Amino acid sequence: MIYPIVVYGDPVLKKKAQPIEKGTDLTELIADMHETMQGAHGIGLAAPQIGKSIRLFVVDGRPMEDEDMQDFVKAFINPEIIEEYGEEWAFEEGCLSIPNIREDVERPEKLKIRYFDENWNEHEEEYDGMKARIIQHEYDHIEGVLFTDYLTPLKKRMLKGKLQNITKGKMKVEYRVAVPQKK
Repeated sequence: MIYPIVVYGDPVLKKKAQPIEKGTDLTELIADMHETMQGAHGIGLAAPQIGKSIRLFVVDGRPMEDEDMQDFVKAFINPEIIEEYGEEWAFEEGCLSIPNIREDVERPEKLKIRYFDENWNEHEEEYDGMKARIIQHEYDHIEGVLFTDYLTPLKKRMLKGKLQNITKGKMKVEYRVAVPQKK
């Protein structure tokens, strides 16, 4: 099942997600998240982006057409970044929840993360480069942080109109979105 992507302005995107009870069957949800991500041409998708405030995200580096990314297809359940280290480097990030906006974000080049896979096997792994960046971006989602939170006040002011339009559903995308409900 393909979920609509929750867009900028929805409170679920700014909320710290809840841990998932160990042993919960997430097989169908993870498959649906992969299908949703692929349908939107994404390389990562966190549960809050489909309206679920739980600590889960999926990644798929294959669309990047980099040989090193072809095996980077996985789910991260209840992840915990243990350490981020190395040189900070800038890269232009985008986000399915903030369509048509891309900006440079500085992040440390390496990380160590502990997480459970879809079979509830625990892993502790280190990643660097693009894999680390994708994990950091998706991990931010389950912490209630968006890539726009890293921008300077000037950049945020310059994007204010575009972000307000996204909140109102005034954007062109090739995937289903869920626009925040007016109160």
